[in-house]
Amino acid sequence: MSNYSEKFEKMRVAGKLAAQTLDMLTENIKEGISTAHIDKLGYEFIRDNGGYSAPLYYRGFKKSLCTSLNHVICHGVPSEDRILEEGDAVNVDVTAIVDEHYGDTSRMFCIGKTPVKLNNLIDATHESMMRAIKILKPGIKLGDIGYEIQSYIEERGFSVVRDFCGHGISTTFHEPPNILHYGSKNTGMEIKPGMTFTIEPMINAGKYGVKMLNDGWTAVTKDKSLSAQFEHTIGITENGYEIFTESAKGYSKPPYL
Repeated sequence: MSNYSEKFEKMRVAGKLAAQTLDMLTENIKEGISTAHIDKLGYEFIRDNGGYSAPLYYRGFKKSLCTSLNHVICHGVPSEDRILEEGDAVNVDVTAIVDEHYGDTSRMFCIGKTPVKLNNLIDATHESMMRAIKILKPGIKLGDIGYEIQSYIEERGFSVVRDFCGHGISTTFHEPPNILHYGSKNTGMEIKPGMTFTIEPMINAGKYGVKMLNDGWTAVTKDKSLSAQFEHTIGITENGYEIFTESAKGYSKPPYL
């Protein structure tokens, strides 16, 4: 038995609940509902399944998950006033706490027919995350993760957001190390068995500049271009990795149903 097996067991439980929450929301996210309704459904599902929504009251955040639409990069605040419309794309970011361990994951959802450029952005964002995950094993460096994402994304004419990054996670929501989504091969900290962190690339269709809105949370693209994000919580094993937040229904990227 490895000395992190108990930690991984608990991370699996928290990650599974976070993923199940997104699976449940997949059937409910559609044209005509408010982002506050998404928040309510997510909160109740996590609560009813023995967990707690980590974002709720985190540093004063008033909602239980984040809903980031179109040109919002991350940390969009759910609202009764924002009704989902045909052509919208929304990232829903969920973090569940179970037995003091955290599972953090996000997926993109498309409402009705979405523009081809947006679909391409979403596909590239998901692919960049998966490419970075697939290289994970002890001995590689954190910079290798960033390089994998950045090189793939920039080849496609998109840009990697610099202002936000992935993070260590276990019994704390955000802990060292920072996982940058850009970088150079063979730089940064060496990855070791037992490490747990998120990979969550935020990719813009335009430039990577960020503007913060007055609510102090919502980050949008400076040039008003579209943005997309996916996120998984991952653990490093003796010879590879384990994704704690995979969908039990096989949902990875839109279209899901």
